[in-house]
Amino acid sequence: MLSHVTTPQDLDDRFRETLAALPAAVRRRDPADPVSDDAPLTGAQVLDLFDAQVTSRQLDLAGRWLRGFGEGFYTIGSAGHEGNAAVAAALRPTDPALLHYRSGAFYCVRAAQAAADSAATVGSAATADPKPSGSVPSGSVPSGSVPSGSVPSGSVLTGSVLSGSVPADFERSESRPTDREATDPEATDPESTGREATERDPAGSASAVGGFAAYEDAARDVLRGMVASSQEPIAGGRHKVFGRADLAIVPTTSTIASHLPRAVGMGLAVERLRRLDSVGRRTGAGVRVGGGAGPASVPWPPDAIVVCSFGDASVNHATATAAFNTAGWYDHAGLRIPVLFVCEDNGLGISVRSPEGWVEATLRAKPGIRYFSADGADPVQTYAVAAEAAAWVRRNRRPAVLHLRTVRLMGHAGADAESAYRSTAELAEELDRDPVAATARLLVDAGVATGEELLARYDETGWQVRRLAEEVLGEPKLGSAADVVSALAPRRPVRVARAVADAAARASGPGAGARVEAFGGKPPELAGPMSLAQSINAALADGMLDHPQMAIFGEDVAAKGGVYGVTKGLRDRFGAARVFDTLLDETSVLGLGLGAGLAGMLPVPEIQYLAYLHNAEDQLRGEAATMQFFSRGAFRNPMVVRVAGLAYQEGFGGHFHNDNSVAVLRDVPGLVVAVPARPDDAAPMLRTCLASAAVDGSVCVFVEPIALYHTRDLYAEGDGEWLAAYPEPGAWVSGHVPIGRARVYRVGSADDLTIITFGNGVRMSLRAAAVLAEEGVGIRVVDLRWLAPLPVADIIRESSATGRVLVVDETRRSGGVGEGVIAALVDAGYVGAARRVAGVDSFVPLGPAARHVLVSAEAITDGARTLLAR
Repeated sequence: MLSHVTTPQDLDDRFRETLAALPAAVRRRDPADPVSDDAPLTGAQVLDLFDAQVTSRQLDLAGRWLRGFGEGFYTIGSAGHEGNAAVAAALRPTDPALLHYRSGAFYCVRAAQAAADSAATVGSAATADPKPSGSVPSGSVPSGSVPSGSVPSGSVLTGSVLSGSVPADFERSESRPTDREATDPEATDPESTGREATERDPAGSASAVGGFAAYEDAARDVLRGMVASSQEPIAGGRHKVFGRADLAIVPTTSTIASHLPRAVGMGLAVERLRRLDSVGRRTGAGVRVGGGAGPASVPWPPDAIVVCSFGDASVNHATATAAFNTAGWYDHAGLRIPVLFVCEDNGLGISVRSPEGWVEATLRAKPGIRYFSADGADPVQTYAVAAEAAAWVRRNRRPAVLHLRTVRLMGHAGADAESAYRSTAELAEELDRDPVAATARLLVDAGVATGEELLARYDETGWQVRRLAEEVLGEPKLGSAADVVSALAPRRPVRVARAVADAAARASGPGAGARVEAFGGKPPELAGPMSLAQSINAALADGMLDHPQMAIFGEDVAAKGGVYGVTKGLRDRFGAARVFDTLLDETSVLGLGLGAGLAGMLPVPEIQYLAYLHNAEDQLRGEAATMQFFSRGAFRNPMVVRVAGLAYQEGFGGHFHNDNSVAVLRDVPGLVVAVPARPDDAAPMLRTCLASAAVDGSVCVFVEPIALYHTRDLYAEGDGEWLAAYPEPGAWVSGHVPIGRARVYRVGSADDLTIITFGNGVRMSLRAAAVLAEEGVGIRVVDLRWLAPLPVADIIRESSATGRVLVVDETRRSGGVGEGVIAALVDAGYVGAARRVAGVDSFVPLGPAARHVLVSAEAITDGARTLLAR
């Protein structure tokens, strides 16, 4: 059956014709020698790159074959972009990578690097003395560097994946010493470096295990993704992505660069964590990263750099612009962000051309970002420039971009008919720039191999890839909705409650002295009744004390303490490294949080107003909420996003400062949405969110009603009944508020009517309930507290108790929270009476006009009377 697989015929035929036409070199070259004069790669190393490129190419062909009979579900391939194999070779296997969807060759090289590095580590462990504490993982130390003068200082060959002996004249790079060099004098000895390269290379090289064998595991990974196999190693059949925790490849599903802000956040966090003292790391309070467990840890070596690839069309996207601007902004401010952006430029965004010279001009113009460029069809140049760029970023801890010129072969994806927008001559020219053929031409011209030999490798890889494709076809798919959502957002309420209890024990025990000192000698429980804003402030401070890697950041949160004073004094207590202002861009604020969480921090970003969140919502939907889903929990981005929101600020704003729309948040699977109304709920709910983020990797949005920040009174002016005392640590356990549990207020007999509400509606409903109580009506007011997940059990129980339900929803009638409450009642078979009082489907106008479209206590009272009259 497989002998007839030749699709797409033209690319395969052209490659065969090219190799058949290559004249043999006059003399054969020793593969251990540089492939050309002054080249940074040996012939054997280029042969390894060729094998990786061919594996990627055959995977693309297999994807089209699988799609041809309905067994493959993803055909965006890497054909034409195989030059990124040399980029992977220039990096260390411990450098975290967020990869563009045309990164098949990069993935193959990284997988082989990691396997060779692991084999070398196992081998050395059996024969060598233990490495000194503080040494970085094997593979973070270069096994040799390039000939003096051929590639700028700092570039390295990593992992021994690229096979062949290191030439005798290779010298160690001039880059900043690694941790191993700092602790092991022998590591800086050129002779010992040469020994390490010689000893590790035969055991770890791709050639030593035989051509395709080095890339077989990577090929199987990719094929499993194509057929949606539940055994695919990262997403488990949920999507075809490039990702594996052991390869330091973070899965991204982005096609439009929405992962770039996360990369900037990762770079910032990697550098911040690198600077933390060892005590801070050792005493981390349970912030888990990657797939590990236990105390906080940094998942990558201290001198790691972040690599992030994307396409040329994505340069124009708002998220890319935000990421570049943020990286440059921080660089200009003197903060280090070690990120290498890799723009793979094939000149097209599906069918839309990038104007000639636009991408280069755009990338060169980015302030604070160093520009490098290379031709992806030239593996030697690509490796040399990528090594130079990576070394520059690693040494200087600053951002750079590598502009890699590529071509796109076989169209954008499956049914894309390129003839509709590209001429025959242009397509032929692209085929002439095939990077795999270019690598083959280099090998033949250098005398490393003949065209016939390379074609044999190509065919053998093709057979092996088709064999694997047939194997994975029989693997199981996800079999149920439960299977699909199992990795979405784990909830372990018992562990979260235990984390809160542990925090309480630390605050009242070994951390009591530091806590008193942090609060200036007067802990908040002794400060008397507090407002909502004051309670949140105190809870944030307690969170900072308990989570050493927690950071608070956003617009105006540091020196000013937030526009409403909620973060006032926190920078003075915990320092500018943990409480800091960001630039004015919500996408970047959330991107910093995403990257920081992935790198091992516990980020608490603030979005200044709810309306501004909509500018950047995809960072929550497409990036934050999908991370555990598409990695089966191998990667997480724990985060608690504080958002000042909702309406009722008559003295300030209009709709941007009085936004009452949360529908976009409630629609995101797995997202936790909390809305505290009372001071005595705010602190425990915030503690729960922090604990859930730390324990389960949850992404929580903490919506704080602006109009209630400084509210003091409930029924009458001066009564102070909206204030509440801050609980001492000994009361944190009894006052714990689990995610998805409501709070119930009983007024009078509480037998006649149930009001279900949240946020500002709680205060208004309690006022309405007091009026109705004077008329002999017993009310129970249910504060949802959590808008996602809704406290469905509490809703059903409290509604059934009276048989009459009034839903008070300060958001809009269409798409508002009330729709979800009513739906929950219907789904549960509730048969009593129900009615809604909700905001009008309108933006909130300025001043007193807002009263015409927002819910009022009077409207609640009238709605209740109408319901009671039925």
